Amino acid sequence: MENYNQTSTDFILLGLFPPSRIGLFLFILIVFIFLMALIGNLSMILLISLDTHLHTPMYFLLSQLSLIDLSYISTIVPKMASDFLHGNKSISFTGCGIQSFFFLALGGAEALLLASMAYDRHIAVCFPLHYPIRMSKRVCVLMITGSWIIGSINACAHTVYILHIPYCRSRAINHFFCDVPAMVTLACTDTWVYEGTVFLSTTIFLVFPFIGISCSYGRVLLAVYRMKSAEGRKKAYLTCSTHLTVVTFYYAPFVYTYLRPRSLRSPTEDKVLAVFYTILTPMLNPIIYSLRNKEVMGALTRVSQRLCSVKM
Repeated sequence: MENYNQTSTDFILLGLFPPSRIGLFLFILIVFIFLMALIGNLSMILLISLDTHLHTPMYFLLSQLSLIDLSYISTIVPKMASDFLHGNKSISFTGCGIQSFFFLALGGAEALLLASMAYDRHIAVCFPLHYPIRMSKRVCVLMITGSWIIGSINACAHTVYILHIPYCRSRAINHFFCDVPAMVTLACTDTWVYEGTVFLSTTIFLVFPFIGISCSYGRVLLAVYRMKSAEGRKKAYLTCSTHLTVVTFYYAPFVYTYLRPRSLRSPTEDKVLAVFYTILTPMLNPIIYSLRNKEVMGALTRVSQRLCSVKM
C-alpha cells in the first residue's frame, strides 16, 4: 500500500463498492436509495410546512429530522458516487475535515432530536393535559436549537483533533467517508486518550439518549396498557412502534461500531454497519412516518387536492 509523508494533503477513500459487477449493482442500489431519501425527506418537509393540520410539536420535530437526514445522506453519497464513477478516490485534507465535521454534527443532532421526539410522545400520552405547556413552541425551538448546537460543538472538537494529529502512515482510509475512528488508525502518535474521548462522546450522544428513550417508552407503554379506549391504544402503539423502529435502525449499529475497542473492530464490518445509519435510515424515516401515519397521509391528500385545484 502506498505511503504518504506528513506533508501530503490528500487522503484516499478506499470506498464501499468492489470493482466488479456486484460493485456496479451496489452502486446503482445506493444511488436509488439516495434518490428515494431525497424525494421522501423533501416531501415530508414541504408537506409539514404546507398543511396547517401538521403544525404541531411532533411534526415540527419530524420536519427537523427530515432536514437532518437529507443533509446527512447528502454529505456521504454524492462524494462516494463521484469517486466510483470517475475512479478518483482522493479527498483533500480540508475536504475530509469538512465531511467529518458535518457527519458528526448531523449525527449528534439526530441522536438528540430522536430523544426529544421520545420526550414529546411521553408527554402526549402520559400527561396529555400538560402537553400544551410542556411542549410549547418555545420548548420545541429550544430542543431543536440545542440539538444542533451541541452536535456542532462535539463535531468541532473531534474535527480539530483529527486535523492536527500527524499522519505518517498510509493516507488510505479504509472506509467510504472520512470516519474519525478509521482516520485515527492512520496516525503515527499514541491516540489512546483520544479514543477514550470518542467512547465518552458516544456514551453521551448515543447511550444516554437511548436509555432516556427506553425509559420514556416504557412509561408510554404502561400508560397505553391502562387506556380504556381500544382506538387510543392502537394509535399510541402505532406511534411507539414507528419511533422505536427508527431508533433501533439508527442507534444499534452506531453504538455497536463506536463502543467497540479498536482490537475488535473490522473495517469491512464497520463499513457495512455504517450503511445503516448513513444511508438506509435517512431513506426509511420518511417512509415509516408517512405510510404508517394516517395524519400524514391525510395531509398528503389535502395538499394534492389543493395543488390540483390551483392548476385547474
